[in-house]
Amino acid sequence: MSRNNNRRQHRRPQRHKDVLHTQGGHRANDFRCASCRLDVSLDAPGTAHRNHCPNCLASLHVDRKIPGDRDADCRGRMEALGMSVRTDGEWMIIHQCATCGELSANRIAGDDNPLALVRLALRPLADPKAAGRALLTL
Repeated sequence: MSRNNNRRQHRRPQRHKDVLHTQGGHRANDFRCASCRLDVSLDAPGTAHRNHCPNCLASLHVDRKIPGDRDADCRGRMEALGMSVRTDGEWMIIHQCATCGELSANRIAGDDNPLALVRLALRPLADPKAAGRALLTL
């Protein structure tokens, strides 16, 4: 008998993972980012509706007109184009849907990756075409 066959016969049984197969399971209060595959909590400091990944700032086109309405039919991936600042000083991320091309402005959350935010804010200096697309949403 070979050594590998001997190991297979003495394997411990795998334990039952019922927490992953129940309704909602371990991801009842989070979602998986379509871009970086990070599990993201729905709770976001500074905003009532989490609408983007705090790691890569990508989003999904799920809201139609009101944040949190989840009425959009597109469900396309929203890519972060740039940043905008409101008159009250609040920072906004400008997203564009890769499927339908719609632009939207979303407020940043308190747990967003600061390096990703700074890279996004500086993008117009490196790519003037990206700056032009972001300015169209204002």
